[in-house]
Amino acid sequence: MKVLLLNPPSNGAYNRLGLKFPPLGLGYLASVLRQRGHWVDIIDFNVQKLSLSNLPWEEWDIVGISGDTSSHSRVMKIAGAAKEAGKTVVVGGYHASFREEEVLKSGIVDFVVKGEGEESFAELVDCLEEKGNLAKVSNLAYWRDGRVLESFKKEPPADLNKIPWPARDLLSMSLYRSVKLEDRRITTLVTSRGCPYSCSFCCSSAFAGRRWRSRDINDVVWEIEHLANDYNFGAVAFLDDNFTLNVNRLKLLCEEMIKLNLDLKWWCFSRVDTLRENEEIIDKMARAGARMIFLGLESGSQKILNAYNKEMQLEASEKVIRILREYDIKVWGSFILGSPDEKLEDLRATVNHAIHLNPDIAEFAILTPYPGTKLFKQAEEQGLIVSRDWSKYDGSHAVMKTKYLSPFQISRETARAYIKFYCRPLRWGQVWSGIKNKLLSWRY
Repeated sequence: MKVLLLNPPSNGAYNRLGLKFPPLGLGYLASVLRQRGHWVDIIDFNVQKLSLSNLPWEEWDIVGISGDTSSHSRVMKIAGAAKEAGKTVVVGGYHASFREEEVLKSGIVDFVVKGEGEESFAELVDCLEEKGNLAKVSNLAYWRDGRVLESFKKEPPADLNKIPWPARDLLSMSLYRSVKLEDRRITTLVTSRGCPYSCSFCCSSAFAGRRWRSRDINDVVWEIEHLANDYNFGAVAFLDDNFTLNVNRLKLLCEEMIKLNLDLKWWCFSRVDTLRENEEIIDKMARAGARMIFLGLESGSQKILNAYNKEMQLEASEKVIRILREYDIKVWGSFILGSPDEKLEDLRATVNHAIHLNPDIAEFAILTPYPGTKLFKQAEEQGLIVSRDWSKYDGSHAVMKTKYLSPFQISRETARAYIKFYCRPLRWGQVWSGIKNKLLSWRY
């Protein structure tokens, strides 16, 4: 069959800042579909300026759309256009996986594929082509006789090595070359999936399972070489939720990159507790090309960290950042404001904690109750949610109140946090450098 995969325009803060990367999730779906003999096209509306009304819908049988909560309204707009054109419409991604009834009741979506979609979506396409039994397709939801029917649940694939690399040849990779890590053009890579943790504000473990699964190190290195040789990228962002979880695997990967002299710069996500007692691995990461690490530092209050089920000690952050600096690895620190139990003094303690730690980049996100999280259920039960405008569920808008703070207060304090952190004499040079770089990028 002929399948069109669509990535809706993002409403997120990163996209607004120009951090546009290829939609690897759709790339993985495409590679699996092609293995099974289907024809696939991908359109990413974040970089391709196309009109829905001008798309040649007649060229495809099935339209698949993936999106998160903040882009949900745009997902549904695309779904409506595809349905009007007479296509079979399938939606996946985080929001649809946890709000399948809402999506299907719209009448413009035929199927929702829940969780990691490579196997389930391919099974569905095969089934539709063969006019088979939908009950044999895993992790599927659809609307029948006024209610949602769900097929059997299947665990995410255990062996990630069986999933081919994303079909980057179907993506306009030349359009994703504006983002740099230092002096290198950077692109994205995934080496593992799953999260054994259960932070209250995150739905990764519910979406991809709590079992952490990783790819073979040699396969990862080959993909890095492929990105360097075939697409001319000199830097990589490892998008794994838990890239540093298995220290032994990380050590072997770094040693392999060093041995092959890959001349790579990279950044990744990590947790403070993983790195706290592992200076040796930080040394290897630096020698293998690590230039920046994203750390979820979250709060300046141990009480709030415990409420998030973060499993992290407040005092550990300072030690980890100090060690990373010794190895010339920059820190992107993420902080969250607006916990249900947070008072004004707790929120301001987080800002002061950020100033004390002084990461190279500080991000202050407003706590958002995403569907599928424990936080969403808690906020619903306590009547804290004040907006169901999904487009505002982007970490930049206050869509819930706390027991002590209004949405306006949370928004105001978030704005003040950025001003207080970046408008210090210590930061003036960095702010001017950022403005200058932005002006130069507009000029050229």
